[in-house]
Amino acid sequence: MSTAVEPRGWAKAALHVNGWLVYIFFYAPIALLVLFSFSDNRNVGIWGGFTLDWYQDFFDSSNARGALSNSVKIAIVVTIISVILGTMSALALERFTFRGKKVFDALLYLPIIIPDVTMAVMLLLFFGEFFDLLDMLFGLQLRKGFWSITISHIAFNISFVSVIVRARLSGMNTNLEEAAVDLYASRWKAFRHVTFPQIVPGIAGGALLAMTLSLDDVVITQFVTGPGWTTLPVYVFGLIRKGVTPLINSISVIMLLASMLLVVLSLFAERARRGG
Repeated sequence: MSTAVEPRGWAKAALHVNGWLVYIFFYAPIALLVLFSFSDNRNVGIWGGFTLDWYQDFFDSSNARGALSNSVKIAIVVTIISVILGTMSALALERFTFRGKKVFDALLYLPIIIPDVTMAVMLLLFFGEFFDLLDMLFGLQLRKGFWSITISHIAFNISFVSVIVRARLSGMNTNLEEAAVDLYASRWKAFRHVTFPQIVPGIAGGALLAMTLSLDDVVITQFVTGPGWTTLPVYVFGLIRKGVTPLINSISVIMLLASMLLVVLSLFAERARRGG
């Protein structure tokens, strides 16, 4: 029977130092971002005293508030649809056997593998040709906007949700599902009362990732966006072209807080589920 060997004093100290260096490497840039978002100097790298003017400028800007509203609306719709389709695809791949399963599995991983620029160009060409076809056949003069962005985000988020839910399904014990079916439960009842409660953490993780990726996407959104549907990341990218000011820092901090809020809500939901 093997026993764990305690590290020597110098090795233990080296591990502690390494751990702190990793933490500093990851979180020091975030701390600097938050700090300089309150700087009164227009130069993002120079501290000019404490101020909330940059946050005030953000909330006073109708363009910034509109971009934030667009991002939230798109992210909510994308998350709901991506979770439904991603969970269904994960169940199909993990629980059923059908013709073309390997091809479908390979295609599902493509959005994760291919570069964002490549996918953005593909989606741009698709919407251009598809809208022209609808216009020619039905006279529908569709333009890029909410639905082009939403469909594009769904296209790559389904893969991420499916991977997370599938990982949860693969670690489940199928005996409970088989027992439910043996006790005359229908497939739907077995899923609802046995499978679904066990994969809720995976679904929640997939939903959190889908919303975060949708809120954060710049490259694909910039290719498929239309007039009046500028999202917050694209808006920030446009500000960088004009000149970097602490306003960008303040917007980044707001996006960071939104992401942290999603994580906290996910943790509370998981704790409530376990408590219930």
